Amino acid sequence: MPTPDYRDPNLPAEERVEDLLSRMTLAEKAGQLFHTPLTMNEDGTLDEGGGSLPHFTTALVTDGHLTHVHLVGRYGVRETAEWVNRLQALAADTRLGIPVTLSTAPRHSCADQRGASFAGGPFSAWPEPPGLAAIGDAELVERFGDTVRREYLAVGLRVAVHPAVRAGHDLATGHGGADLCGTFGSSAELTGELVRAYVRGLQGPRLGPRSVAAMFTHVPGGDRPLAPAEAAADAGCSRLMAHPARPTRTGTGHGDGEPAGVDFGVVGPGPGFDFGPGPGFGFGFGFGFGFGRDTPTGPLPERPGFDGIVCTAPGLLTGPAIPDGPHGERGADHLSLAERVARALDAGADQFGGEGCPEVVLELVRSDRISEERVDASVRRLLREKFRLGLFERRYVDPDRAEETVGAAEFTALGATAQRRSLTILTNHSLLPLTDRPNLYVDGVGAQTASLYGNVVADPAHADVAVLRLRTPHGERPDHAEPFRPGGSPASPTSPASGEERLREILALLDAVPTLVCVTLERPAVLPEIASRAAALVADYGASDTALLDVAFGRARAEGRLPFELRGPTAAMEESAPNVPNTTGTPLFPYGHGLEI
Repeated sequence: MPTPDYRDPNLPAEERVEDLLSRMTLAEKAGQLFHTPLTMNEDGTLDEGGGSLPHFTTALVTDGHLTHVHLVGRYGVRETAEWVNRLQALAADTRLGIPVTLSTAPRHSCADQRGASFAGGPFSAWPEPPGLAAIGDAELVERFGDTVRREYLAVGLRVAVHPAVRAGHDLATGHGGADLCGTFGSSAELTGELVRAYVRGLQGPRLGPRSVAAMFTHVPGGDRPLAPAEAAADAGCSRLMAHPARPTRTGTGHGDGEPAGVDFGVVGPGPGFDFGPGPGFGFGFGFGFGFGRDTPTGPLPERPGFDGIVCTAPGLLTGPAIPDGPHGERGADHLSLAERVARALDAGADQFGGEGCPEVVLELVRSDRISEERVDASVRRLLREKFRLGLFERRYVDPDRAEETVGAAEFTALGATAQRRSLTILTNHSLLPLTDRPNLYVDGVGAQTASLYGNVVADPAHADVAVLRLRTPHGERPDHAEPFRPGGSPASPTSPASGEERLREILALLDAVPTLVCVTLERPAVLPEIASRAAALVADYGASDTALLDVAFGRARAEGRLPFELRGPTAAMEESAPNVPNTTGTPLFPYGHGLEI
């Protein structure tokens, strides 16, 4: 039997796509439209049930025909590589042998934000994206992207569900401040520059066999700045993910009673988006950024086409219908699951993130609600990415090589340097740099690490200096609907000291002994009392104790500048426009603030 054309690496990708598409059943096509989370067993074997997710790996691949998987959890390098090979072998044994495209959330953060990154693992540790924005060095960000690419490739991860820009309106604080986690800060101009650099680092000049495909999340719509999305498209970003939320400003409504919104505009069912005005491709709208349709204007100027993949945010279809959930307040709680799927496909979605219900697509096509040609249009884009990534020729990885590459000394050193550079000195009342070997009282800092710099004491009364590390708090979300988002109200910033009792303890320490306070700004925080009483205040965005103490003792230079403004007491919140960043009249610390020592 002759080798089918889609397996011939010498043919153009488009020819291979068409040949493979012509051989696929409707069920096999429907499976491509779902990007489903999976866990693995700790020993690298396939998870067949009993884990934290409801999906059974073999059934998902062989019966559901899914070939796009998002790896959830933190595992050993060799075990991950072996799991990838087992999963790819399972896919290779299916009728058409379509390889699996594996994605991941960020895994290179020094911070430990639950659900958004996997800290303390084997990958090299870098500051969170706000820290890279604090440095503001596009060349460094491109090198970071290249490091991520090389480490991901080693274990078989081929799609990065990042970089992120979430709400995109007033990204400072107060209005959408919680949405800054994992982004490049509140400046649309700087974000656009760094997004371009990051995509270049991940993908190279074009998507190819040595690339990791970038998924730009969460693309804003409505009245929010779109320069970062334009930058991602300009850089050739392979995927875009719509923001799951409902817009803050919708129109007065259509004649059918549906609220108005804003589209990105898709040109017909065929390949190629033009980002131009027109109906069809909705990143958002009265129904939320995944369900919009039939709206009169697009938010981006007319431009050459984005021909990549549009993926919905996780939970858009099946998340809990609650006020802060993906299809409650966001406008689709009254729709059936089938109608949600149809609406999103009508709006231009190619793939459903975090979902696994291909049988619904089969139902929609068989009932003529969605045409098979519409499904084919999205499957073409999804298959084309697989061919461009070279997955049909190189689906397996070498576990020995993976162990040599992930966390290599070169990458670890680059990340450690970036951590130090990103630190931002907000105040310094003649405390820094520290000298000699002072008696140190530490809270939130490892005593063993601190002992390399001074004499650690158990009682602040015996200390010359105290070093206190605080985190921007995360409230537990009882619905668990959006695990990648920190707790706390998105409408107001939070204090790094959660609870009045803890705040009193902190202020008592600051009054008792000269104290260096370091606040991890995963998102903006309000800290006027601490700022006024600390002998020195430093912001970090994911940095080790060693990085902080190296800067404190003058062994390394902090270069960070605030990537968003920090406001004063909450009474000042109403002073700024809700959709314009960095416009508070009298911020506690303005955007770009940072001291030299």
